[in-house]
Amino acid sequence: MTARRVMIAAPGGPEVLRHETYDPGAPGPREVLLRHGAIGLNYIDLHHRSGRYPLPRYPSPIGLEAAGVIEAVGADVHELAPGDRVAYSAPPIGAYCDRRRMPVDHLVTLPASISDEIAAGIMTKGLTAHYLIFTTYVVKPGDVLLVHAAAGGVGTILCQWAAHLGATVIGTVSTDAKAALARAHGCAHPIVTAREDFVDAVKRLTDGKGVSVVYDSVGKDTIEGSLRCLAPRGVLVTFGTASGPIPPFDLFRLNTLGSLYVTSPAFVTHTSERAELTERARQLFEAVERGILEVEIAGRYPLADAARAQEDLRARRTTGINILLP
Repeated sequence: MTARRVMIAAPGGPEVLRHETYDPGAPGPREVLLRHGAIGLNYIDLHHRSGRYPLPRYPSPIGLEAAGVIEAVGADVHELAPGDRVAYSAPPIGAYCDRRRMPVDHLVTLPASISDEIAAGIMTKGLTAHYLIFTTYVVKPGDVLLVHAAAGGVGTILCQWAAHLGATVIGTVSTDAKAALARAHGCAHPIVTAREDFVDAVKRLTDGKGVSVVYDSVGKDTIEGSLRCLAPRGVLVTFGTASGPIPPFDLFRLNTLGSLYVTSPAFVTHTSERAELTERARQLFEAVERGILEVEIAGRYPLADAARAQEDLRARRTTGINILLP
């Protein structure tokens, strides 16, 4: 069987991505052969490509998220069958392809109401939002929180879900168009950072009190301001570093800034146990089905244009959820 995939020749820029045909082979024990309908585009893909998150060997496949239909099952696979629709956000790396083998323990069965495109767009981002607001910091009615990159993929889901839970969401965005998108997805107070310092804006919006929690996926460029936005005993949740790694800082500053808490939760820690993964996915899909989360695909790229898609993401030309189509 001939399939297509994207490989990384070596760490570097978009030029290191190359396309090849390959034979995925028959599924082994506890594996399925999966035909992708859609593939997720995520910031971690850029870190893998650049070498910031080194891969075990090169050349290497790339991508961790996709959805599709099972074409064949290997030995000892009893819970899934050919024709079943599934999604995943998990290793082994290699989602940038049209067909592949995949371990069954990483797959989640899709409800009929969730399309391949939606599933591939929300597995990583939606599950991240779930553990951020239900586990890392349990969002409660009356909470005031700050979401950086509020018009991004995780941001638009975070804002909607937190607002549904009764929180008031302040968000940072880079343009007026992104401000409108964030507002339409539950962000009560979008701050356009090109015009206003977000720390000053948060202080103004909270009458100087600060917020209970900051969800920061930007990293180096926002970490200092995020700390200054927090109310005493507030929580800084850093879950991404789009602007670069966070530099070391003196932990005693957390004391002097108001007994603050800082945490950096990892996706794998919150999804590696099968029961936890399936329950988070169930709640995510239910939130979409009930209309709590309105999920729209903002951009669709052919798999052949993976390099352009990644560069649009890196340059912040994208909003919301973007996918690759094999």
